[in-house]
Amino acid sequence: MIILHEVKIEGFKSIESARLELNDLNVVIGANGAGKSNLIGVFKLLERVLSENLQLYVASDPDRLLYHGRKKTPMLSLDFSFEQDSYEFELEVVQDKLIFRHERCIRIPRTAENMTDRSTIVSARSKGGFYVAEQPGAHGHKESRLKEIARLKEIAILSTGTEIGISQSVFFQLQDLSSIHHFQDMSDNSPAKQMADVDDNRFLRPDAANLAAYLYWLQEKHPVQFRHIEEHIRLVAPFFEKFVLAPSRLNERKIKLEWRQKGSDAYFDAYSLSDGSLRFICLAALLLQPSPPALILLDEPELGLHPFAIRILAEMLEAASRHVQVLLATQSVTLLNHFAPQDVIVAENDGLKTTFNRLDEEKLKDWLDDFSLGELWEKNVLGGRP
Repeated sequence: MIILHEVKIEGFKSIESARLELNDLNVVIGANGAGKSNLIGVFKLLERVLSENLQLYVASDPDRLLYHGRKKTPMLSLDFSFEQDSYEFELEVVQDKLIFRHERCIRIPRTAENMTDRSTIVSARSKGGFYVAEQPGAHGHKESRLKEIARLKEIAILSTGTEIGISQSVFFQLQDLSSIHHFQDMSDNSPAKQMADVDDNRFLRPDAANLAAYLYWLQEKHPVQFRHIEEHIRLVAPFFEKFVLAPSRLNERKIKLEWRQKGSDAYFDAYSLSDGSLRFICLAALLLQPSPPALILLDEPELGLHPFAIRILAEMLEAASRHVQVLLATQSVTLLNHFAPQDVIVAENDGLKTTFNRLDEEKLKDWLDDFSLGELWEKNVLGGRP
């Protein structure tokens, strides 16, 4: 289900200029250093903007966020386009800080002719067919004003006199775009292995710090989805029987991840799991939950997973993309083998800049009769290699 139709990037890290149209499922491949993670980083920057922590994120070092530094690129801009609304901002360097040059929400009137046309936003912009909602003089501020404007219910008035709460609409859509789920850290200090507050269960945190609490909530309130998660875990970890989830008997406000092994009555917790097994549990909880975020963002989710587990991961990703939008970066040939060409975006870096190109199934038709996508990637037919 597409929520974000297009993202435009200008001057961010290795990306000089890019415009990506997004599908339900978007799999970004490329060599090390090609810029895959920088695309995911666009949404990390968005999260810092929305949470009004931009200056803390910049930390007096704007050059690391700008394409070849401030001498080459004194400003950067991002533009996120939805079905009807758009949010864009431009940041410029001022005394070692990135300051908003402008920030605005845009809406194109919905008509029967443009509802299904993904190019409408682009063409309407060139024709001046947008109505802009922004605070008068909204420039020169250090942190985003979107939340403030949405809270004040600022509206745009069309020429017809119709009131449209653009800022509120955009703010609610953007909230689901800024959580990048990172399950790479599975060390003894991993957030997923720690005790969690039992009531911290409104959503699965990006680092899985509340994994036990969230699974407990699913167990109690969504047993069908909970059993579905357990079934998928058993597919890749046959020793796993089931979770044993309940508040701690010593502190009922806390909970930790506990489970039972087949044929054993010994005690097992998250520290008893391999890194790959625990990472897969996190991924299963994210992708099989009843109310996932509208856009799921993942960077190299295949790390530490067995090839069969990667196959199951691909099936979960494809199933999730029927209900929400998925964007992930990967270096796994095995994972790539399970996707269609139209799902794949190739990141290339010529030593100066990153470019993104979606695969054309028609151009690969003859190749695909004899080879998988992963094999074509290894043969450098797809690009995305050093």
